[in-house]
Amino acid sequence: MSKSQLGRIGLWSMELRYGDKHEAAEAAAEIEDLGFGALWIPGGIDDAVLSDVTALLSATRHMTVATGILNIWKHAPKDVAAWFDALAVSEKKRVMLGLGVSHGAIIGDAWNKPLAAIEAFLDGLDDSGMPRDNLCLAALGPKMLALAGNRTAGAHPYLVTPEHTSSARKILGADKLLAPEQGVILESDPRKARELAREALKLYATLPNYTNNWLRLGFSRQEVDDISDGLVDALFAWGGMEKIVERVKAHHDAGADHVCLQVIHSDGISGLRSACRELAGALI
Repeated sequence: MSKSQLGRIGLWSMELRYGDKHEAAEAAAEIEDLGFGALWIPGGIDDAVLSDVTALLSATRHMTVATGILNIWKHAPKDVAAWFDALAVSEKKRVMLGLGVSHGAIIGDAWNKPLAAIEAFLDGLDDSGMPRDNLCLAALGPKMLALAGNRTAGAHPYLVTPEHTSSARKILGADKLLAPEQGVILESDPRKARELAREALKLYATLPNYTNNWLRLGFSRQEVDDISDGLVDALFAWGGMEKIVERVKAHHDAGADHVCLQVIHSDGISGLRSACRELAGALI
């Protein structure tokens, strides 16, 4: 898959994975018409994300459908490759599977040596004939980013800043895909915006994969533990559309090929659709 297939702006959405399937299909079709290049859906806690990718492929005509992430502990490489092989040729061109190692707190005792685990998973996909150009890794640290560049199309970092994008680009090199997620909040009131952000961060702030990355980015242990205003403001764009446009531009200027926006709100699929209309008007 070429970088241009993803476009410059995508959407990362829990609602389109876990919401009503009929509403999700209608929303996906509208989001495609608005000009978003890709839909990213999470799959980190179960083994059913590929069926939802199939449904979203059916609901759309040309946009990419991507996973952020497919949990390697919940799938077998041969099954993933077989699913991909069964797709129509036109659909294969629209699939990007973001793979990830998830978290010890979610997986339990089986979770260990994440780098070795994902290398083994990639070996299995290679053996099963899965094209590397349709794969990327949920990579945060230098070693995982280097592996993403060596073994897949590139990287899909989550909950990161433009500063992380800049360092990731240096590790990946110029030619590899870099598609960071960026949380956005269509709210100008600081208290309301940060309240939404903290609620969204509550689980992630307990997971070492993320907290260690924020420490690498220069945040103090106290800022991470408190989910400080500074951390919130660095990870989420809020304060008016101009602030969101500015943050997306910062990622692109730092080396991102594609920025997938996650709308943080509490209004379900209808609220997502409304937000996407606003975002498309300013960014696409």
